[in-house]
Amino acid sequence: MRTLTAQMSSDGRAWRLYVVAYGETEWPTFRWERTGPVPTVAERRCALAALGYEVAPGAVWSWTEDSRDPDDDSTPVVLIAAVDVREQEGATA
Repeated sequence: MRTLTAQMSSDGRAWRLYVVAYGETEWPTFRWERTGPVPTVAERRCALAALGYEVAPGAVWSWTEDSRDPDDDSTPVVLIAAVDVREQEGATA
């Protein structure tokens, strides 16, 4: 079964989770209408399931930070989490 990458990000606004689907014009996306707290692992699992995906066996979430302007360290941080996912068996995502 093929794996894809799911990412979750926030730049201080609502949290957004999406599955990176190269070659597609729209990626499966879920949005939490809150700025905090960070969605729990259980909430992320439910959001992925709603999109027809699940965390791949053995995969764990990793975190990194970015900014809108990498040359200016005073700009707000953008938090990005990523995990390998696969389509749920029988799903049509």
